[in-house]
Amino acid sequence: MPFRDLHRDAVVADTHNDLLMAVSARPPRQWASFFRRQWLPQLVEGGVDVQVLPVFIDDEFRPEGALRQTLRMIECAHVIAEGNPESVRLCLDGDQIDEALALGRIALVLAMESMPGIDASVELIPTMHRLGVRVASIAHWRRTPLADGSGEDATGSRLTDAGVEAVGEMERLGMIFDVSHLGASGVEHVLEIATRPVMATHSSARALRDHHRNLTDAQLRGVAATGGVICVNFLAAFLLEDARSATVDHLVDHIEHIAGVAGIDHVGLGPDFVREVYADLTPPWCCEEAGFSGLDTGAAIPGLDGPRGMPLVTEGLLKRGFSEDEIVKILGGNVMRLFRSELGRGR
Repeated sequence: MPFRDLHRDAVVADTHNDLLMAVSARPPRQWASFFRRQWLPQLVEGGVDVQVLPVFIDDEFRPEGALRQTLRMIECAHVIAEGNPESVRLCLDGDQIDEALALGRIALVLAMESMPGIDASVELIPTMHRLGVRVASIAHWRRTPLADGSGEDATGSRLTDAGVEAVGEMERLGMIFDVSHLGASGVEHVLEIATRPVMATHSSARALRDHHRNLTDAQLRGVAATGGVICVNFLAAFLLEDARSATVDHLVDHIEHIAGVAGIDHVGLGPDFVREVYADLTPPWCCEEAGFSGLDTGAAIPGLDGPRGMPLVTEGLLKRGFSEDEIVKILGGNVMRLFRSELGRGR
């Protein structure tokens, strides 16, 4: 089957796109229309059927304004859905995702990247759940009251007591725990205590690119052992040390490696399309974002700097020799299996 036909027929799930940062930076009255004008055409052209929307809080809002900005971005997601009912739906579980897809809508799923608006107040996690959040991580690059991010790997720190409590609370509510950005010792700790599947929403293979943001083979196997999914990050700097030389083939290398280590049923796509977001929000005279020191964050795989390029992944997988059934699993089938069984399904 031609790659574009295969891509069109498959359910394509993107588990990490920071577009909420760009949309929420506009005046609230423009949120729905800006999304409709700027992002919806890209998602449609790229064949994206399920879009996870992370709530990421920039340093300028931390610590005092973190909760306010968290709520603002969550409200933005709701406004986007309410203002574009013929195109997208905000979904709380797998059944709602299936209903949205059957109606030809893009299913939106709310996530939290780290929890700076909550910190150690684990009792607020149910509040986030009530507001629609269904996927969450507890650290980004640095230390939080719940855990250390991967930029603090040298500490060898496990989860704090509050972090352990957060894992349990998320499992009780049916929120999927995200290990992307978590420090290595923290990932190991989560894999020890998790009783439900976890996922990595945007992480690549450390065996191919030795960077703390990527997962080791042991961690890949650990996530798979929970029944979870590792969604490969498309950022060139996490695929290849010489980021400017990264191609779709290098991305497929990571997908192939993760499938070989964790199993074909445990790999998905977490593109982390941030180039447009950074260009939109970051003045050119600003220094690199903390935590990205030494990384070429301006580099993107040619044609894969945004959602429109997603069919190139399908083409690359076909050229590499993956079967159509395997490609359907990678594009979104594995994520959909996880979302159907876990999303919003509390104890």
